Parts: sequence; C-alpha cells; structure tokens
Amino acid sequence: MTTTVFLLRPQQDVWQRIGDWLAGHQRQIRWVQWSVVLVYAVLLVVPVLLPMPGNAAHVWDDFTRFAQFAFWGIWWPMVLLATALVGRVWCGLLCPEGAISEFSSRHGRGGGIPRWVRWNGWPTIAFAGTTLYGQMVSVYQYPKPALLVLGGSTLAAAVVGYLYGKEKRVWCRYLCPVGGVFGLLAKLAPLHFRVDQEIWRQSQGVGLNPGVVNCAPLVPLKTMRGASDCHMCGRCSGFRGAIRLAHRSPSHEIVHVAGEHPKPWETVLIVFGLMGVAVGAFHWTGSPWFNATKQWTAERLVESNVLWPLEISPPWWVLTNYPERNDVLTLLDGATLVFYVLTTALAAGLAITLLLSIATLCLGRWNPGRFHHLAQTLIPIAAAGVFLGLSAFSVTQLRMDGIDLPWIDYARVAMLILASGWSGALSWHVTGLYCRGKGRRLMALASIGLAIATANTGWFLFFWGW
Repeated sequence: MTTTVFLLRPQQDVWQRIGDWLAGHQRQIRWVQWSVVLVYAVLLVVPVLLPMPGNAAHVWDDFTRFAQFAFWGIWWPMVLLATALVGRVWCGLLCPEGAISEFSSRHGRGGGIPRWVRWNGWPTIAFAGTTLYGQMVSVYQYPKPALLVLGGSTLAAAVVGYLYGKEKRVWCRYLCPVGGVFGLLAKLAPLHFRVDQEIWRQSQGVGLNPGVVNCAPLVPLKTMRGASDCHMCGRCSGFRGAIRLAHRSPSHEIVHVAGEHPKPWETVLIVFGLMGVAVGAFHWTGSPWFNATKQWTAERLVESNVLWPLEISPPWWVLTNYPERNDVLTLLDGATLVFYVLTTALAAGLAITLLLSIATLCLGRWNPGRFHHLAQTLIPIAAAGVFLGLSAFSVTQLRMDGIDLPWIDYARVAMLILASGWSGALSWHVTGLYCRGKGRRLMALASIGLAIATANTGWFLFFWGW
C-alpha cells in the first residue's frame, strides 16, 4: 500500500492541486485505463471479423472505416500532440499497453530485468522496425495488419510484464516502440512533476517514514529533473513534500537539462528516425523516385530473364496482399520499399548529422556532448513533421467522405514555420551555453538552419512538390 506524507510544502497552486488529485484517485484512474483497454480491443478486433468495406462506405456508416479513422486519424496524432502539451499523460493515465504490462507484472514471476532489456538502443530500433514493417503490410489501410502490429506489441508488453519486475512497466521503460518518441516530445511539455532537492534533503532529517511510491516506469524520483521518462501518473505527487506538478518554460528541458547527460541513441532517433525513416515511410507511395527505382530494377530483371521477384506475392503478414482490392505488393515492390525508406533515412540523417557537426565545430573544438545537445534542438521540427505525416491520413479519410478542408495547407505551412522557428530559438539558446561570441553562434545557427531546411524539404515535397 502506498503512503504519502506531506512535508514542508509551499503554498499550493492549481497545478499542485491537480497533481495531488491524481495521487488520491489512483483507483478511479485504473478504471479509466481498463475502459481504454476495452475500447482499444474493440477497435482492433471487431474490424477483422467484418467484411472489407466497399467503395461507398463512410466513416459514419461502416465500423471498419470508423476504426481506421479513430486509430490513425484521431487517436495517434492527438496522442503525439497531447504529449508535447502535457507530457506523457497518455502513458501514465490511458495507455492500454501500460495498464496491461503493469497488471501482468503485478501477477507475474517478478524476475530481475536482464541487461539486454536495458540496452538504450531498443526504443530507436523498435520505432524504425515497426514503422518500416507497418508500411510493408499497409497497417494504416487494413484491419489485420493493425491487429498484428498493435496487438503483437500489446502481447509483448504483457509477456515482458509477466517475466520482469514487480508492479512495474518494464516494457514501457525500455522496449516500447513509441516510448522513445514520447520521451522526446515530453521534453517540450510546459507541465512536469518538479522535484525540489532542498525540500527532499530537509525531509530526510524529519525522522518520519514517508512511505513508498510505486513508480511503475522506474524513474529515480530523487534525481528526476525532466519530463522525458515521467509518465505523469501523479502517484508521486506530494512525496516527501518535495514533488509537485508545476509549469515551466517549454524550452527549459532541452536548453538546461538535455545537455547534462548526452544520449547518443536519442540523437539517432531524432536525426535518422523521426527525420529519416518516418519521412521515407510517408513518402514512398507518391514518390516519383520510388516508381523510377522500381521501374529501372524491373527492366534490369526482365533483361536478365529473372522474373520471380515480379511475380511472387508473399502473404499479407509479410507484404500487402489484397487482390480483391487490387492492392498487392510483389517481392520487387517490397524490396524497393525497404530500399527507398532506408535510403531516405540514410541520406537525410547523414546530411543533418554533417550540418550538426559543422555547428558543433563552429562553437569550438569537437565536443560529443555539445553535438548531442544541439541535436535536441531539432525536436520541435522533427515532431511537427511526424504529426503532419500522421494527420495526412486524417485529411485523406475525410476527403474520401466528401469533407474538404480548404485551410489545411495553410495550417501545415504555419506548423512547419512555427516549429522551425522554435528549433531555431532553441539552437540560439543552446549555442549561448557553449560560446559567447555572436559570430560563432551565428555560424552555428546558420548550419542548424540548413538542417531545419533539410527536414522541411522532405515535407514540402510530400505535400506540394510531387
């Protein structure tokens, strides 16, 4: 049982009261979590049992279309946006995988967490792999791939919870395919649970037992300085009188916290994942380069009398295979898809890495920590791109149903401009931590500006350039 003692607390404000309310209503929060689990299961399973929707089906009169729009048109884009606005509230209060993993861990064998599970690269590798595989099987368009990808992830979360930890979310902390992305977006949130180190220190001399807080995502509360790992569940609110929900500048964590402990795998996720793999995954269906590559390869294969890559269509769980919808990918299609996405990720990632390296050198001698800190300033533009890519599915679905949004292009441009400006402002503040000379800082900012322009080019081609 969790006991909380309130010690030496400053006067409460509205945010602190909200945090304390969360701490005192964990039973109700669990009911909400399991309600989301039920909705999640219905949206995933029921469409698989129904016939494929016809061309005349609409979001409002066909459950399969409704489920697709709910998942990919509303659910995931809004989760990304909410994480950037209020931190990882989705993870702590609503996520079905989190609830299932913690429940499984509570009733599991409680084993120690293996070293391989704690490898820092898993969130980045899982995000890239899941994104690429989702494109191969058309996860956004068909219910069976959605059940396979999302349901498989949920099953893995339950198994990991059963095997490791006790009432912990080991899956969420180390292995979740979107956990790394949520951690990056949470750095932008103007809300976080703040730990007052002085009050914590004073509370240790009071002589009272403050009880125990079950931090399910395994965050070291005493040293917690940011919102990246915190799931915003509120269980720790008021602990030792030193932890409370508070507002902050949305730039604070990136400027003042992210540089203290450089995380190379976060840089890889930002530069090669969000600004590379994600761009290629959204691009390939409409890219003339993809079609030209496939056409050239097909011609070479025909000239060599090697026809099987053009004729073999693997099952739907390997590559998209729905002949009744005239939607089938051959081995050549699949190989070209993988090649295109990975090439896009490599080209964009290497270009941005080079520009970040130049910016790092503009501020002085090479410093890996400074390089990784500058990479953090690209989070706003990287996040904006992924949000726009996901929301493009929302717009497409609405247009299929005859609902046009004439203002959407202006909104997209505005978001890219605002995100670019935010990344630029973050870069200027971060460069000031490493160099006082305005000339050097301006040169570094110019190089980072080219990195931002590289990211924007991909999205301008996607929305307006093909």
